[in-house]
Amino acid sequence: MAGTDKTQIPPLGAAPSVILVNPQLGENIGTAARAMANFGLSELRIVEPRDGWPNERAVSAASGADWIIASATIHATLADALKDFTHVYATTARPRGMVKEVVTPEQAGADMRLRIGRGERVALLFGRERWGLNNDEVSLADIIITAPVNPAFASLNIAQAVLLVGYEWYKHEATSLGQSTPELPALEGPGLQTPDTRPATKDELYGFFHHIESELDAAGFFKTEEKKPGMIRNMRNLFARAQLTEQEVRSLRGMVASLTRAHLKGRGKV
Repeated sequence: MAGTDKTQIPPLGAAPSVILVNPQLGENIGTAARAMANFGLSELRIVEPRDGWPNERAVSAASGADWIIASATIHATLADALKDFTHVYATTARPRGMVKEVVTPEQAGADMRLRIGRGERVALLFGRERWGLNNDEVSLADIIITAPVNPAFASLNIAQAVLLVGYEWYKHEATSLGQSTPELPALEGPGLQTPDTRPATKDELYGFFHHIESELDAAGFFKTEEKKPGMIRNMRNLFARAQLTEQEVRSLRGMVASLTRAHLKGRGKV
């Protein structure tokens, strides 16, 4: 279970609940639970699981999301599963021919955050593996979530659908990227990562510029004085785009110094 650290599972705050309607296979329930755990969703309700409950295949497929499987509740009807929620989202790829607002997973994520922030209880409906939710079940929801998928191949399996919507819910709740390890903490965010070093200061970068330019000048790299300013600007722009770290600047200066020593040695000056 790469990427799973049960000691790091944080206490979860208010979040959407996931409702699986008449799922056919325990494996699909388990993989849906695993997707829930990835994105901070913990409450699972199951309506009429075809193969009964509890289901050992669901436990195995959950790959460590045992607390979700253990606390899942079983309901005989969808209406019973929904009775304590204030807002319900139904996921479907097909047009339904009914007057109901349709949003993308990203829009649903923003709407869920607003509603939960106001103290509402919200639920996400996911249908059967083969044909999803029927129209009567969709009619019990307040809003439809439909993803922008390839219209010629729009079907998602349950775990994919849970993962997609769960990500859109959680991405603004997350305080870090990925997983922490015994050696390094989780990433604080996207962008240039500089473990064990830091971005170079302008003084360090300008020092490198002076170093390499003076050595290149001594080696006869700049063929004419007319072209020299433009060549220097191009070289400085190249290194500026590289977003060098302090360690990289020191390494580059070491390379230049080594090449200079080798050049002078070859000419018998060292």
